[in-house]
Amino acid sequence: MFFLPLYPIFLILLSREDWFKYAFRLKKVWAHCILFSTGIFYTIRNEGKIDPNQAYILTPNHSSYLDILTANIAFPNYFHFMGKAELRNVPLFNIFFKNMNISVDRSSIKDSHKAYKRARKDLQKGISLAIFPEATIPDCSPELGPFKNGAFKLAIEMQVPIVPITFLDNWCIFPDRNGQKFLLRPGLSRIVVHPSISTIGLTENDANALRDQVKDLIFGTLQKEGRCPFSKNDD
Repeated sequence: MFFLPLYPIFLILLSREDWFKYAFRLKKVWAHCILFSTGIFYTIRNEGKIDPNQAYILTPNHSSYLDILTANIAFPNYFHFMGKAELRNVPLFNIFFKNMNISVDRSSIKDSHKAYKRARKDLQKGISLAIFPEATIPDCSPELGPFKNGAFKLAIEMQVPIVPITFLDNWCIFPDRNGQKFLLRPGLSRIVVHPSISTIGLTENDANALRDQVKDLIFGTLQKEGRCPFSKNDD
């Protein structure tokens, strides 16, 4: 309902790279409209400072489609999403993955390499990236699924900091489980934006340790807030 009137405006703003930032700002407004109209409110706990002139790689946990909306709201800097290739086939919403956001088909070496080059190019321009390390919404959410190394290798190669983000409640507000799929309900979405983790001086050999550090931080936060009472899944 909110998206259709904005669709022509998004089409215009996404037609030129210089206008992508305006499309991003409009996405923030759109996200707020969706949340408030459905009775979803949010709180953001910022545990560190975000430099407006610094490019970051955001690594949120992924437990709901609501994560995409709340990520747009939670992080102040302009950023692009890096997501699975299937998003290119979603009617209407695929316009965001034609030019602005980055889609990647992990089953194709050529497509993965192309997406990786584009991600490096964005970071060089000072554009932050949001990459879900779990790659998809795990069936075990809010338990964490296995974390992939791509985001952490990229951060180390480009020497840009990682910003872990924990979504505490999205999984129960807009679940993606059999029997509850797409059952949207009002509620409070609590978001924790953790302090950035520097990658200066790290090498590719440190990617696994960096991945585990981020996973332990997010898991510990979920567990502390009573959202993840079990042990985390190992990679």
